Amino acid sequence: MGAKGAGEDGDRRIGRRALIVGGLAAAAGTAALARDELGRLWWRLPGVDKPRTPGAVDFAGARWVAASDANWRGADRPDDFGIDMVVVHVTQGSLDSAVKAFQNPGHKAAAHYIVGKDGRITQMIRELDVAYHAGNRDYNERSVGIEHEGFVDRPEDFTDAMYAASARLTARICARYDIPVDREHIIGHVEVPGTDHTDPGPHWDWNRYLKLVRRAGTAQADQGRTATTADGTGG
Repeated sequence: MGAKGAGEDGDRRIGRRALIVGGLAAAAGTAALARDELGRLWWRLPGVDKPRTPGAVDFAGARWVAASDANWRGADRPDDFGIDMVVVHVTQGSLDSAVKAFQNPGHKAAAHYIVGKDGRITQMIRELDVAYHAGNRDYNERSVGIEHEGFVDRPEDFTDAMYAASARLTARICARYDIPVDREHIIGHVEVPGTDHTDPGPHWDWNRYLKLVRRAGTAQADQGRTATTADGTGG
């Protein structure tokens, strides 16, 4: 399976949010300003998590199935860890088998998303949290992991529906975190330092995929501009 255990990920760093609030309080200058800023950014205080709704998804249309708590750790990304990569995986099995593995606390690994051959998307970990998918702590903290149903040696598993759905998902992630759409920031599991995995394998068509991601990003941006104009908030 594409995701790899990362037990060393268990210790949480203080992260940037504690420094942000500490610097904010020191530099506020006036009690009124400090109260205003801390009231707006209260969830960045150490030990306070961002508000979240159980079962909520980060990508419209995805279904939510929770991974085991043992296969990820809570975070407040991108405020404590910046997100600058998407890592592409292949499940080396069926979608159902991947879901079961990620629900198993003994598996010690899970990705944020799984994309099926039929194009349906399952989210198992929130993007703001750190999934144990890359087998490298730094890469786990910096990335969103996307599994794809199938086997690396079966090109027929990488269907048109899968490519299109995954591209829409990656385009949305890249837009949300201002990630460049290129091969330095959208990588395969095989490219993670220290990994012994080979996915997504030689049959994954990177040129096709990046073209689809760029096309989806343009379409999403156009839809956003149209919606803004329609509700009367455009220029």
